[in-house]
Amino acid sequence: MNEPLAERLRPKTLDDYISQTHLIGEHGALTKQIKQGLIPSMILWGPPGIGKTTLANIIATESGRPFYTLSAISSGVKDVRDVIEKAKTSGGLFTTKNPILFIDEIHRFSKSQQDSLLQAVEKGWVTLIGATTENPSFEVIPALLSRCQVYILNSFSKNDLEALLKRAIEKDEIISKKNIKLKETDALLRLSGGDARKLLNIFELIVNSEATEHITITNEAVLQKVQNNTVRYDKTGEQHYDIISAFIKSIRGSDPNGAVYWLARMIEGGEDVKFIARRLLILASEDIGNANPTALIMANNTFQAVSTIGHPESRIILSQCATYLACSPKSNAAYQAIIKAQQLVKNTGDLSVPLEIRNAPTKLMKELGYGDNYKYAHNYQNNFAEQEFLPEEIKNSKLYDPGNNARENAHREFLKLRWKDKYSY
Repeated sequence: MNEPLAERLRPKTLDDYISQTHLIGEHGALTKQIKQGLIPSMILWGPPGIGKTTLANIIATESGRPFYTLSAISSGVKDVRDVIEKAKTSGGLFTTKNPILFIDEIHRFSKSQQDSLLQAVEKGWVTLIGATTENPSFEVIPALLSRCQVYILNSFSKNDLEALLKRAIEKDEIISKKNIKLKETDALLRLSGGDARKLLNIFELIVNSEATEHITITNEAVLQKVQNNTVRYDKTGEQHYDIISAFIKSIRGSDPNGAVYWLARMIEGGEDVKFIARRLLILASEDIGNANPTALIMANNTFQAVSTIGHPESRIILSQCATYLACSPKSNAAYQAIIKAQQLVKNTGDLSVPLEIRNAPTKLMKELGYGDNYKYAHNYQNNFAEQEFLPEEIKNSKLYDPGNNARENAHREFLKLRWKDKYSY
């Protein structure tokens, strides 16, 4: 039986690898390390189907190291320890080229499973390469994360995916024997959701469904052949991102009905409840913020609760939180404030802290004027004394502009009373 097209086209060398030039391009973060064989333990983080497994294989091949692989879905602590023992006896103790242990979907490993990796990584018995679609800050234990570099793999661009299709047409041992005209690609790209493996699987399905050797790929032809391909919820593919987007936008748009519908779609599809709760936590600050500070408390308590309770009862807690957030007043003022502040930092660099608000823990610092003329707010009427808290070069920069809602209008009045001569609120 023939290998799937995606497997036949899997790159074997860095030169064949498409995209991720920030990692493996001429000046990529990993390029020199791979060429020299000095490979750190690492976590590869990015969407599905963008080449994490392929990159791990290439790293092992080009650095000349033994390669062991485990799947977090089907492997337990015993499997991890067995592989580590094999790695130790294959030369890990006596050569700088210690074996590579690749763990796919490492975010699915429990704490005890991740703990079982610590000594092997610390002692250098193996070089760990973990692949994950989830934020490793949440899903990888701190002790293991501190021993690894995290590299982010970016989604494929349209040009990357079209280049992959052209490679299949021109170089694949089976596809290249047919006369294929790639007239339109939009439907293929949309159905794949940026997943290269899914793209090639759909493309192969289209090609194999044609009896003739002369095939023209059009959007209409693709949609006819794959008409029901994305109806089912796919928690690792395009549906995962589309439905969480619909969920968040329903809450942002103050529609609890839309919110609870899309929540149900995710729950019925087997989505990780902690992933949903994390998104609610972000939304509580990004889209509600100071319009209703209780929203953040509610979302944080929801995350803690679903982490403890799990499925299926957690659906009730998520529903309560989602409908509460949907019915809450909205403001993105705090979100906009940090965006403006970060941009200001990028534009102006590391400006000096004004002397009067510097810390002065030593005698020398006090002699240099650190903290001089600082006005301790509590010593003044209404616990306020006007002074400059920004560097001289950017003084009077207004970054926080309260939203138009009851709570933030109160903030606006508070700021007007205190900063009426400095900022226009």
